Amino acid sequence: MIDSLFADLVLAAHAAFVVFVVLGGFLVLRWPRAGWIHIPCALWGSGVVIAGWICPLTPLEVLLRRAAGEAGYAGGFLDHYVRLVLYPPGLTRGVQVALGVAAVAFNVAVYVWVWRRRRAR
Repeated sequence: MIDSLFADLVLAAHAAFVVFVVLGGFLVLRWPRAGWIHIPCALWGSGVVIAGWICPLTPLEVLLRRAAGEAGYAGGFLDHYVRLVLYPPGLTRGVQVALGVAAVAFNVAVYVWVWRRRRAR
């Protein structure tokens, strides 16, 4: 029971982290100091996607699910939870890399805009 709860908490934290990596630049528009947290998170998250690594939270969640008597899963968090929802079947590695690069480019654009806005003041 407790392992299942912890697995769900890891899942929720993982999902929140992914959303923060992709959309955290919007927080920087309102609170520029949030960039000190967002930049390393965005670099890590994008690096994991672009390099094809598995985030350390994934094996932790699988371990907790198995300890709770549930079935684990193979592959990464994005493959298991997000790919079927956001990405079409047959997603290639090249498209996945392009999406990671697009997330980086989007966040860089937001940071450039924030930086220029602050310089103009």
